[in-house]
Amino acid sequence: MTLDELKPGQKATILRIEGDGPLAQRLMAMGLLEGSDISLTRRALGGDPVEVQVMGYALSLRREEARRIEVRLLT
Repeated sequence: MTLDELKPGQKATILRIEGDGPLAQRLMAMGLLEGSDISLTRRALGGDPVEVQVMGYALSLRREEARRIEVRLLT
């Protein structure tokens, strides 16, 4: 499952970030690290961008970026 598949209010753990290029490096620099818990807060109209909560702060990500983040849903 990827981050863009979460519904608002759902929480997950980051399993991996696809790729190792500049985008992956930027996402990791923003605190999106393997093993971190993340929740999808809301989506803009049309579904892009998405707002997430990670490590106590809010981030907006493009849907394309969210698709690169593999997560495991927390129950």
